Amino acid sequence: MTKIKQMIATLLMIGWVTFLATPAFAKSFSMKDAGISLWIFLIIGAIIILLQLIPAVILFFSFIGTGTAMAFGRKKVAEKEGATEEDKPSLSGYGPVRAEK
Repeated sequence: MTKIKQMIATLLMIGWVTFLATPAFAKSFSMKDAGISLWIFLIIGAIIILLQLIPAVILFFSFIGTGTAMAFGRKKVAEKEGATEEDKPSLSGYGPVRAEK
């Protein structure tokens, strides 16, 4: 019984939306009656659309940089197995610390 009720409700909803979407309810608009608020809305909308170009450009050049690095980049050289502490790069001022008992 619930499936029949759901089908009837769905059909009624589709019929109601179709009835409201008829061209008889559609209205045309005129730009001559548009006030300053419409132009402000359009300008702010254009600015928001253009601001989306900033992250798009960043992502585009990041993609290009990653692609070229993968295509033309040099292979990493593996570290030497027998490297001593003197051969490894270190930060000045850092070293082994004695633990006091």
